[in-house]
Amino acid sequence: MSSLPPQNAIVTGASRGIGRVVALRLARDGFAVVVNYAGASAKAAEVVKEITSWGGRAIAVQADVADAAGVARLFDEAAEQAHGKIGVVVNSAGIMKLFPIASGRVEDFDAIFNVNVRGTFNVLQQAAKRVADGGRIVTMSTSVLGMNFPSYGPYAASKAAVEVLTRILAHELRGRRISVNAVAPGPTATDLFLEGKTPEQIDRLAKLAPMERLGAPEDIANMVSFLAGPEAGWINAQTLRANGGYT
Repeated sequence: MSSLPPQNAIVTGASRGIGRVVALRLARDGFAVVVNYAGASAKAAEVVKEITSWGGRAIAVQADVADAAGVARLFDEAAEQAHGKIGVVVNSAGIMKLFPIASGRVEDFDAIFNVNVRGTFNVLQQAAKRVADGGRIVTMSTSVLGMNFPSYGPYAASKAAVEVLTRILAHELRGRRISVNAVAPGPTATDLFLEGKTPEQIDRLAKLAPMERLGAPEDIANMVSFLAGPEAGWINAQTLRANGGYT
């Protein structure tokens, strides 16, 4: 049986990359969107301006997902805009630092886990309390978990934790008809992915999938749109790997 969550959504990390495109897609789907950002206020304002330019509804709210108080304030402002009816939360905020385990700095390890794991915990904790019954919660993992690439250790470990938190929260929300799922993109053409890679490296990674191309942010947004919609109510506690057959 399908159900329709309240048409209000929070998207973290929505000022650029996959989060930006997810926010735009959900707005096109009819959601009023809270565009969260950590520091890129101008880029977040551009997302809001684009949504409102064609009649959509959006506001920008600053919060660092690693800061529990900031995340609580984000949900407070979202609830005020939505008259308490938050239907969808998409936690797209994340960072990727690549380094070998043997030579990595503990400061970089901590930075990854602060945003990717603590940030996910903070967002899921608030979502568990604030999302309306019948709503949707979506986190972001990565398909690199199945590849065991050198230098990806701490990043992949952080996303493995995201998948565990996602599945367990789905079970903790038993009886409320709230689905909690993760989307695991393969290599996707965002600034975060392309930064620091040579054209040769990018081409090699693009060819790993049978589709022989990088994913586009829109490919991931399409998956989130499906999970947020009425036909996905029976999908719960899953990780959906949107990667063109990458793993």
